Amino acid sequence: MSANDVRKNFVFKKDVAQHLEEIAKRENKSMTKVVEELVEKKYSEVSKEEKLKAVHAFFEGTKGMFEPGMTIQSIKANMDV
Repeated sequence: MSANDVRKNFVFKKDVAQHLEEIAKRENKSMTKVVEELVEKKYSEVSKEEKLKAVHAFFEGTKGMFEPGMTIQSIKANMDV
């Protein structure tokens, strides 16, 4: 174990533990590695969903703030300097 490793104990149902063991054997990986990869994959999906929610919330909050056809150049031209 390295300094970045953390030991956690999990309790799985017997059939889930057997499935994990079979997957590890088929992929020639340790059960720890299989679990790590599955967790990282799921975390990546969750992270993307959170980012998408934030983008959607931003665009929902800016609805109606800009007129159709409005450009940066037109905004700058109408600014008081």
